[in-house]
Amino acid sequence: NFIDDIYTCIDLLKKQDNFKIINEKDYITDAKPNGYRSYHLIIEVVTPFEDVHGNKPGTYYVEIQLRTIAMDTWASLEHEMKYKHDIKNPERISKELKRVADELASCDVSMQTIRQLIKEG
Repeated sequence: NFIDDIYTCIDLLKKQDNFKIINEKDYITDAKPNGYRSYHLIIEVVTPFEDVHGNKPGTYYVEIQLRTIAMDTWASLEHEMKYKHDIKNPERISKELKRVADELASCDVSMQTIRQLIKEG
């Protein structure tokens, strides 16, 4: 629900010893130019099961994307609007999507602040 929850999840994942983190990208702290925000981890998991190459134990790579509800809503809608339609005015649409992404990021920060105020009593 909150930005802090994402970083708590990341800290918990980093304490696990049943997989290896191969790559991570923090698009929350450093948003993409189009406004996209998320935290991505690529992990390597070794299992007793055969992988696609016939290796046993098998090695699998998994991408984990952590987002707030606002981040996920924006990413889903942006993908649907931008990639599934023939857009006649892409510059204006991109500008508006970036504006909305920034507004939602501001809302995420505001909600995080309200949560903290409630916790403090």
